Amino acid sequence: MKTKKIMAGAITLLAAVTLAACSNAKDSDIITMKGSTITVSEYYEKVKTNSAAQQVLLQMVIKDVFEDKYGSKISDKEVDEAYNKMAKQYGDSFAAALTSAGLTNETYKEQIRTNKLVDYAVKEAAKKELTDDVYKTAYESYTPEVTAQIIKLTDEAKANEILKKAQENGADFDKLAKENSTDATAKDGGKVKFDSTSSEIPAEVQTAIFALDENQVGAAVVPVVDMTTYTSSYYIVKLNKKTEKSDNWKDYKKLLKEQILKQKGQDATFISSVVSKALKDANVKVKDDAFQSLLSQYITTSETSSSDTTSSSADSDKTEDSKKDSSEK
Repeated sequence: MKTKKIMAGAITLLAAVTLAACSNAKDSDIITMKGSTITVSEYYEKVKTNSAAQQVLLQMVIKDVFEDKYGSKISDKEVDEAYNKMAKQYGDSFAAALTSAGLTNETYKEQIRTNKLVDYAVKEAAKKELTDDVYKTAYESYTPEVTAQIIKLTDEAKANEILKKAQENGADFDKLAKENSTDATAKDGGKVKFDSTSSEIPAEVQTAIFALDENQVGAAVVPVVDMTTYTSSYYIVKLNKKTEKSDNWKDYKKLLKEQILKQKGQDATFISSVVSKALKDANVKVKDDAFQSLLSQYITTSETSSSDTTSSSADSDKTEDSKKDSSEK
């Protein structure tokens, strides 16, 4: 989850729900003025159809469900560490960022906690799918550690120019990297070590390097787009040494497990299925027609209202039986 998305929020409906809870059965006034008032119910009717407000209600539902089921699994220390890390990244602008997102220190910590609770649930669900067949499938696409070199540039034309120099007989790749690369590895001649589970090296760069023979420079520049900033980088790659792959997948079981769990944790469909199951297990029902689509991405409308329909039918049957008994008397 990206930083800015984590901090995106709205408190409109939360405020309305809080006001409604405080007022109990009485419709309290929120605002009074000459000739008019604005009541809790009037305010609620206005804001409940707001998409941002509905999103907040969804977050509240997920928070309560996962807190009830997994609350003991996440400590306050974990939440504080994540909070402090984000505060450090934002620096002096952290307070302003919270305010612009409609959050306070406490409500932001609540968001962090809910995210961690869902992450925990997803990881636990993923562990249940760690069968031998799943491991073997991951093993088939796994490539052991390689030693390589990279040169990263932001200008494609210059990258192609450097590539030609790197492909010349006797080319000094170390020197070219030190003089031209914008990557943090430049001072070390662009040297990197990684396997296919690495998240430090872009997938496109990994694929290009894995396809090379030892001491071979890539035939073309490898373009990579950073999806968080939408900026492009251009890589020149060289493979120095490969590690022979074992025939026994169990030799990589620990690495494969980490890879599988990580992939599941990034799989939107899998995450959605975990949230859906948790909501069903908690028997979440939508009582207000305005929110019938609130859980649609996780639970169908028929599932959220079926018990209400059953209950209404039962009540209706009781009423009819009562009338029948009365008439017989």
